[in-house]
Amino acid sequence: MSKATFDPNCYNKSDNTPFATVLEKHLSRRSFVKSGLGLGAMTAFAGVGLVGCGSDSAEVVTPTVPPTPTPPTKASVKLGFDSIKGSLTDSVVVPNGYRAQVLAPWGTPLNDKAAPWRDDGSNSADDQANAVGQNHDGMHLFPLNEAGDDALLCINHEYIEPDALHPSGPTYDETTGLRTLIDEVRKEINAHGVTVVRIKRVSGEWQVVHNDEHNRRFTGATVFDMAGPVAYSDYLVTAFSADGSQARGTLNNCGNGYTPWGTYLTCEENWPDYFMNNGALSAADARIGVPAKATRYDWDHMAGNSEERADEFRRFDVTPGALGALYDYRNEANGHGYIVEIDPYNPRTRGVKRTALGRFRHEGCTFGKLEAGKPLVFYSGHDSRFEYLYKFVSNAVWDEADAKSSNRIATGDKYMNEGTLYVARFDEGGKGEWLPLTEDAVAKDGKTLGEHLGSLAAIIVNTAGAADLMGATPMDRPEWCAVDPFTGSVYLTLTNNSKRTEANPANPRLKNNFGHIIRWDEGDKPTEFSWDIFVFGSPANGNAETNLSGLAELNQFASPDGLSFDKRGILWVQTDNGAKEVTSYTNDQMLAVVPSTLLDANGKQLPLREGNQMELRRFFVGPNGCEVTGFAISEDYTSVFANIQHPDNWPYSADASAETPSGTKLRPRAATVVISRIDGKEVGV
Repeated sequence: MSKATFDPNCYNKSDNTPFATVLEKHLSRRSFVKSGLGLGAMTAFAGVGLVGCGSDSAEVVTPTVPPTPTPPTKASVKLGFDSIKGSLTDSVVVPNGYRAQVLAPWGTPLNDKAAPWRDDGSNSADDQANAVGQNHDGMHLFPLNEAGDDALLCINHEYIEPDALHPSGPTYDETTGLRTLIDEVRKEINAHGVTVVRIKRVSGEWQVVHNDEHNRRFTGATVFDMAGPVAYSDYLVTAFSADGSQARGTLNNCGNGYTPWGTYLTCEENWPDYFMNNGALSAADARIGVPAKATRYDWDHMAGNSEERADEFRRFDVTPGALGALYDYRNEANGHGYIVEIDPYNPRTRGVKRTALGRFRHEGCTFGKLEAGKPLVFYSGHDSRFEYLYKFVSNAVWDEADAKSSNRIATGDKYMNEGTLYVARFDEGGKGEWLPLTEDAVAKDGKTLGEHLGSLAAIIVNTAGAADLMGATPMDRPEWCAVDPFTGSVYLTLTNNSKRTEANPANPRLKNNFGHIIRWDEGDKPTEFSWDIFVFGSPANGNAETNLSGLAELNQFASPDGLSFDKRGILWVQTDNGAKEVTSYTNDQMLAVVPSTLLDANGKQLPLREGNQMELRRFFVGPNGCEVTGFAISEDYTSVFANIQHPDNWPYSADASAETPSGTKLRPRAATVVISRIDGKEVGV
């Protein structure tokens, strides 16, 4: 989540035991998460020996069965770069021996329908609908060949900067205070969403493939199908979708994920304040934060304009009218707050909102380690102060043949429409419980969620309210999850929470300005897990109660946000820092560590602490004003992709490390940066 869009309000009014209280007791008798594979490890098939033949006797020969090969429990890779110093410049910084290239910045045309990007902000709404969106965030790379030099890049666009998007910012009538230019508003809506763009590596440089059939945009106006428990329910009936089967637009696309069958998952995060309600807020909308005031960008100002098409602006006002849901947009916000599945390989498919995975401010969606014959698990955090961590367990069990499915959206239907949504409670002693959000789940007061809220669709629409009732643990802004490909352990960034006044085991620091990363292993039952804290963010000069991980100048960080493992077992950590103790030393950054190699004498996984903390190394620093976010890596590991969001005065050239000259003022452009070694070898090692 960008600092520019963070909602400081607390919508969780429950009295659930805060994570910090649990963590405080837990730290006094530290227990580490178990080592080994955990429940998510892939089971290998044993070989079968041959029965002896050709003998004249009837003797039975016992076949020799070789032992079942055991997958490795730790990575073999080692980081091969020196941690770099912090930076406060209008440029990116990479280790010695590396280079950084700007790729697909905001406004890059995807086809001939878009004019080239103009540095005066004068491109039209139609241009923007056919060009890369603004403020890149989560992303993933989908290969098109085995060589790893031809791929589809899916990029989230979290929000807009109107002052950069337009020549002189948005236009308002001086008398009425209302928006006046319809093309400006359409341009803003079109700058949101997701970009799918084909890229190729030619002579060592990645390039956008112009006019490729795969290139397309999903925007704040694109029509999506609804699937899962809320689809076709009364909760989605609007003047646009009378049967509740569709919703328009995807907004505030921050974190992301992907599926084992090759689709992209984009997450709708800070979407509530794109809407407004001047009437009575539903319990679900009040809990999630839909405002009873103006919308974030005032798009509703254009409602009733003579050029408005199909209520494209009216729909952002969700105030109930007198005639019922078929005649207004009281349910429009119910079509937002989901995980959205997109098939990048088939440009003729529509995106699908997967309601079974919950409705809240999603930050990322990560599947657990695969095991044939077992359900799929997806993890997602709700990025706000004192909110929760969720997991979804599919009813369908994993069939490895589905990894090669040609009907990928149908495969998504199989695994993501039916299952059980859980919310996490972190208990003392490093134990935890997943609490089901189902109609028959018994809440804290002894009543079922069905008695409290009604149907499963009602529970999903008010996911956060259901989690309140179950007694989930309020966390310090749970954001991205990542799963270690060797151990199956799951890692979660808890960005910060300056409002915390009571501690718990999982959130132990009061006024947690620096954040931390927690991890867990699933237990023997789907409702059990064990956890510890992997690392605490801190300035290097933090006191003993702050710098609990013993961080030094070369790896100090705050506000961990983006989080990704590559297949080699390297964990990449990105920051969205607002703590002056660290921002005075460095801009936002990306660090790397190999967690599965940090073991004690008994083979148990260790957290990062003084003594091993230099295994965490700073790899990349972004330009002034930016957030470093989004991670992808090529199939051959020779190119790492990271996004630069809302830079102050960058990029100056195609060389991302070229500093903007003093006195030169640029219209800032979010962009993807490709990081590679000059010698062409694997990145990071």
